Amino acid sequence: MPSNGEVIKEVVDQFQKVQGHMKNAKKENASETYEGLKSDYLSLKAILTSLGVNLTEIDKIKE
Repeated sequence: MPSNGEVIKEVVDQFQKVQGHMKNAKKENASETYEGLKSDYLSLKAILTSLGVNLTEIDKIKE
């Protein structure tokens, strides 16, 4: 069973990857792709918040 630190690291990595894809989708005007990624972004953000992670520094999208 993974430790809390390992879980947080994995979710932070996923969160940052999704944010990068969201930025690219927005730049390319791919609104459907952006909205699909936004769902993942919000889920990951909720998980990180519940784990007590401060998102101030890592949340580049801020939605």
